[in-house]
Amino acid sequence: MRKNSIKNTRINGEVQRELSRIISREIKDPRIAPMTSVVDAVVTSDLKQCKAYISVLGDQKAKEDTLNGLRSAVGYIRRELAHSINLRNTPEITFILDDSIEYGVEMSKKIDELNK
Repeated sequence: MRKNSIKNTRINGEVQRELSRIISREIKDPRIAPMTSVVDAVVTSDLKQCKAYISVLGDQKAKEDTLNGLRSAVGYIRRELAHSINLRNTPEITFILDDSIEYGVEMSKKIDELNK
């Protein structure tokens, strides 16, 4: 059981790195914001599903446009992922918006204001 979780953690990290690379360097969709990062990738142990948590720096429209752009390019992204990572199955990717970085920046600003 423990061995599987270590392997799964390694796969998650590898998928996250590759998704970041593919999104930042390979996709030319103008809807995808330049400041888009893959915060986390969680692949199920059977390698069938992957939840990719995406952070987008920008307003709500930029976030929605980026998600739409990623969803329309999901076939291409999955193919690229299959080429770069040698897995038994290439998972179906679901993109989920993650506002944790933005929330952290906002909290940091509030703390700075309180300290002044």
